[in-house]
Amino acid sequence: MGAPPLPIEEVRAKIGSSTKVLIRRALAASGIPEDPQAIGRFLDIYDRRLLDHTRPYEGIPEIVREARQHACVAVLTNKPLAPTEKILAGLGMRDLFDDVIGSDGAFPRKPNPAALLALMDRAGATPQRTLMVGDSGIDYETAQGAAARCCLVAYGFTDFARQSPAVDDVWVADDPSALAAIVARFVSGSVRL
Repeated sequence: MGAPPLPIEEVRAKIGSSTKVLIRRALAASGIPEDPQAIGRFLDIYDRRLLDHTRPYEGIPEIVREARQHACVAVLTNKPLAPTEKILAGLGMRDLFDDVIGSDGAFPRKPNPAALLALMDRAGATPQRTLMVGDSGIDYETAQGAAARCCLVAYGFTDFARQSPAVDDVWVADDPSALAAIVARFVSGSVRL
């Protein structure tokens, strides 16, 4: 589009709401007027290259495997389902999850809790026995809306866990080992908020 690439840190800071918002923010940061066709071009490129730099955070497959021995494990994302499924399959992780809900299905996008409530219903889970793990205010609001427990990782794409004031109803994991400990204690029933 004629502008130099944005630094990766700047792009990462723009991730979290939706593809449309990401593209709008990136165009604005590059001094490029909004282009209605930019999202379509981005999605075409993204579909071809979505696994080029995508990797799970250290320890996450192992954490999910361990949790799945004791509980249902699902993905709830504001990314459309097709690329989500493609990423999970490409990383060899699709079989680790009992269910996956993307943003383009029957439910409104997060932070509306409807999709999380549906996942809980499908799994036969109560809010008290549901742990939503995420990295953003959107994830926190989704958990709150479903009355579910929440663990925010402080090493994700957003700074929400690091910048938000401490709240009594959320755990914060500063690294994968802390997340593993929280998830293990939660699925064993030995910890409650």
